[in-house]
Amino acid sequence: MVQIEQDRPLGSPSTRRLKETIIERACKLACVAALITMLVVIGVDILTRSLFNFSFEISDELGGYMLVVIAFVSLPVCQINDSFHHVELVQSRLSPFGRAVSHVIFDLLSLTFCVLLLWQLMRFELSSFRFHDRAPTYLATPLWIPQIAMMLGAAALCFSMVRTLAADVARLRASGKATEGASEP
Repeated sequence: MVQIEQDRPLGSPSTRRLKETIIERACKLACVAALITMLVVIGVDILTRSLFNFSFEISDELGGYMLVVIAFVSLPVCQINDSFHHVELVQSRLSPFGRAVSHVIFDLLSLTFCVLLLWQLMRFELSSFRFHDRAPTYLATPLWIPQIAMMLGAAALCFSMVRTLAADVARLRASGKATEGASEP
């Protein structure tokens, strides 16, 4: 039987999965709303094109905005549910303590990247807002509106990364205590 981790067979739930907070639930609902909006807008456009030979010509723009919402706002939900890829080839060969250490190091690096991404997205958002940037389309959407989803998604991801890091540090401490207890006579 294939083993992903020493204690967890393929297909069993992850031990790193955390309970969702209101932040992750709100992000999940925003993703559902964006998907439904995208389906309705594209469906109406298809219907009007086929029946009336007419298009509102906004489905591409709104669909793109909804994809941005889904892409960025789904990140904290994926983080909490441990849905991102892992290097199982390396992880399966480590001891439980070694896995805990690697998770903490990776979480620290990921959190650093997320904070830098959030900082740059905030600068991007403020720049678009300050200069009144608009999309060159029929809707002439102020670009800060779809860009705010990127910033909020990154902020929620930072929150989820902090929660994951705290849980992994707790697992590292528990694993370290178990290792100490096993080595004592």
